[in-house]
This record gives sequence, C-alpha cells and structure tokens, in this order.
Amino acid sequence: MPADLSPEHVLDLLKRGQLGKVYLFYGPGDFRIERTLGLIRETFIPEAARDFNLQIFYGDKNTKPADITDAARSIPFMASNRLIIVRRTENISASALEGFIPYIDKPAESTCLIFVSSKTDFKKKFYKRIRSTGGAVSFKQLYDRQVLPWIKRMAKDLGLTITEEACVYLQGIVGNRLRDLSSELEKLYLRHGKNTVGVEEIKGLAIYSRIYTIFELMDQISLRRRAESMSILSRYIEEEGRDAAFSIIGMLNRQIRLIIQAKSITEQGGRAPDVTKRLRVPPFLANKILQQSKHWSIKNLENALYLLYQADGHLKSGSQAQLILENLVLSL
Repeated sequence: MPADLSPEHVLDLLKRGQLGKVYLFYGPGDFRIERTLGLIRETFIPEAARDFNLQIFYGDKNTKPADITDAARSIPFMASNRLIIVRRTENISASALEGFIPYIDKPAESTCLIFVSSKTDFKKKFYKRIRSTGGAVSFKQLYDRQVLPWIKRMAKDLGLTITEEACVYLQGIVGNRLRDLSSELEKLYLRHGKNTVGVEEIKGLAIYSRIYTIFELMDQISLRRRAESMSILSRYIEEEGRDAAFSIIGMLNRQIRLIIQAKSITEQGGRAPDVTKRLRVPPFLANKILQQSKHWSIKNLENALYLLYQADGHLKSGSQAQLILENLVLSL
C-alpha cells in the first residue's frame, strides 16, 4: 500500500502541474491544511474563472455523494481545471462515504477532489480506498527539529531573504506555533521587503510583537512583582482580546517547561551553552531561561504547571477569561 504523502510533496506536484485527481487531507495540522488548500486554489484555478470552477461542500449526515461527484464530473468553464473541496468529511456516514468509491476508482481528468477530515478511520472502505490510490496526505504536528526547515520554506515562498541565525532566533521567540510564525514572517516581509533579514531585524520586530510579551510577563512573575505582572497582563488582554487566554496559557506552559529542563541541566553541572544545545534555543533565550530559573524551585515549577492545567480547564468550561488569567498570574 502506498505511503501517505506529505503536504510538501503535494505542493511540489502542484508547482510541476501534476496535481492528483483525489486527495484526503487529514491530521491535526489545521494551519498547514488551510495554507495548502489556499495555495492549490490560487495556482490550480485562474482567478478570473474561480467562481465557476471552485465548489466547497460541507459534510453532514444528509450529504449525498451524487451531488458532489456530479459537480466533480462537470466540464470546467473558461479554464482547464475544476477544484472541489469537501470539508467535515468525518461527519458523513460510512455508507454515504462508500458512495464515493466508484468516483475514486475512475475520477474526472480535469478535476481535483479534496476531502478534508479531522478524524479518520482507515479500517473503513472509503478511507482505505483513498489511501490505496496514494491520495492520503498526512498533516502531522511538526517536531521541534522540523520547524526550522518549515520557517525557511515559508520565508522563501514569501520572497523573504532571512539568515539561518534569524530563523533560529525567531523560533526561540515564537516557539513552534506555525500560525504565529507565519504571521511574524509576513510582518518581516512587509517591513523589510527583499532586504536580508538578520537577528537585529527580528529583535526590532519582537519589541512590537505580542510574542515578546511573554518574556516580560515571565520576568516579572519570576521576580514576584505582582503590580508589574498584572500591568503586562492587562496590556496583553487589551491588545489581543478574547484570543489572549488560551494563547498566554500555552506560552506560559512552554516557558515553565523550558525552565524545568534548564534547571535539570544546570543541576547536572551544565552551563548556558549546554542549555542552548540541549533545548535547541538561541543563546539569548538560554540566558533568559537560566536567569528566570534562579527564582524557582522544582516544586514551585511543578505547582505552576498544575495551576496552568487548572486554568485551562476553567477556560474550557466557559468561565470568565480575564478573571481566570488574573488569578493565575497572582497564584504564580
């Protein structure tokens, strides 16, 4: 059985004009899925003919495969290709999904049909058949070591010239959140155009970036400065609105875990260069983490993770976000 494809392989086929006829996009990488779909839309169908040759369906229990396959078999109008996207494929019943199999076996030559599914069961006939034809595309979460190459590819696609050191520095500030990394790269391109972007340019952007706030906040929390911590938190919430809560909990969680790892390294005799190497962070970030770690015991750090876990649960239950974040910061 053919191995699942990577998003990069599909985009390479797109550039060469060899895009396949039927795909299944699945996995937790929502941002990469949307970006890949966007590139396919822009490249596969000319803008002037897009309204006539692009259709999007949403799966549910009443989805009729015949409606979708009829659209897929329609002749393109004012263009050579058609693009059909079926979102929420996981909501289509198993029996209805089997209705697509005849089309999968004999697809229209001029159409690319893409199913997007957040949940897949490759024991079911539909998913198994697409995988057997080589159309399954896995959008996995990237590992730490895969994020740096992704930053480089994204920068290249934007037309942004950026040094290796700057890419490492940017990952150190932003972390592995692809949506945030993409946003920061776009800001860099808008500000610097085709000029080469180095570490100093990243530093200049960071001062005005919401990502930079987490360093300020963690510094003040580490020093037990309540008033300053609350001031930074209020500014962050004002700038980010309702998106702030889960974002700041995620960033604090990452920062505290880095501090725990750094303490473990130093307790074994390691120093700043060892933290840089083992945590795969730039030197400036390793030094920052080490400075913060001096104000924490392992017990307090473990308690901090528990407080973050509790806050995350309260947020998901619908409690008032600002009060939860304020209580969290004061507790930390």
